Amino acid sequence: MRIIGGKYRGRVLAGFKGQDIRPTSDRVKESLFNILAPEINGANMLDLFCGSGSVGLEAISRGADLVVFNDASKDSLAVLKKNLALMNISANASVYNLDFKALLERIDVTFDVIYIDPPYKSGAGQEALAIIAERKLLNTGGVAVLESDKPFAGEIKDLIKYDERKYGITYLTFFSPD
Repeated sequence: MRIIGGKYRGRVLAGFKGQDIRPTSDRVKESLFNILAPEINGANMLDLFCGSGSVGLEAISRGADLVVFNDASKDSLAVLKKNLALMNISANASVYNLDFKALLERIDVTFDVIYIDPPYKSGAGQEALAIIAERKLLNTGGVAVLESDKPFAGEIKDLIKYDERKYGITYLTFFSPD
């Protein structure tokens, strides 16, 4: 894993050992940031289910003002903190070790970009999107992106699904506020 563009381009990130964790591939990350390029500079971003933090760190590298990282796993946050230290980042990052519902229910920041990458079989993505819409955590003109292993089915009240892309076994589904 590495930073693909921006200020920290080429920086190699710490990752996970073993096969239990599925980090977002560089190919998917590069495609995502090509799509989100106009949204990132100066943005507030939430990297929900952040894992190693590679998506949020990419956003910081590309000019995001603030990235809120959250993961329920202490092991994931240990890798994230190692990556933040490698890149000497502290001012642009807030780190939380909470269940996604707890974070979404209590956070008092709104976001321009929200990246949701839950464990694929958990069903937590749709639940997270519903809470985000209900609490109006996505700014007008903002975008929420759900990473999953299948096309998005269903609707989320107060969010509009406006795009979906497939990269190998990974789907990125894009939502904006209604």
